[in-house]
Amino acid sequence: MNKNSIYWSEFNFNSWRFFIVATENGLCYVGSPNQPFIEVEKWVEKHFSQHHLLREESFLKPYRIELEEYYNKKRDFFSLPVDLQGTPFQKEIWSALSTIPYGTTSTYSDIAERIFKPTAARAVGRAIGANPVLITIPCHRVIGKDGSLTGYRGGMELKKFLLKLETGFIEK
Repeated sequence: MNKNSIYWSEFNFNSWRFFIVATENGLCYVGSPNQPFIEVEKWVEKHFSQHHLLREESFLKPYRIELEEYYNKKRDFFSLPVDLQGTPFQKEIWSALSTIPYGTTSTYSDIAERIFKPTAARAVGRAIGANPVLITIPCHRVIGKDGSLTGYRGGMELKKFLLKLETGFIEK
């Protein structure tokens, strides 16, 4: 492995294609479903401008396996390392998201309270929207205070699917 390389592969499930990206330190990006590769290129340019992208199926195979197991209800947590690129506040939010148990949901206010910043729900929402590793860091488990579904970088169809997969959740 080369320290100046970022490795990518595809993961397919149902009708969705995701690009997954990792550094030698861990998974760093899961793209939005069915988006063109330019989404990955732009993200890597912003966060790893001195690196180059290499397709590397074998390096990313363990990540694809965990995603497949999750989608097939054989896994309810992710164990492989992540290499998160973001501000300290974003990383704090993403860490809090990782504590939402499989099969449950939380609200933006819940997350704000969890990090001891109860008035920061909007900032929490922005940080959640910047989550680079969809599914693995479970931002899909965050819903509105009234129980409604809210925005999701992966799209509402995927969010609904993931919540139903985990909880049987039906939107109010």
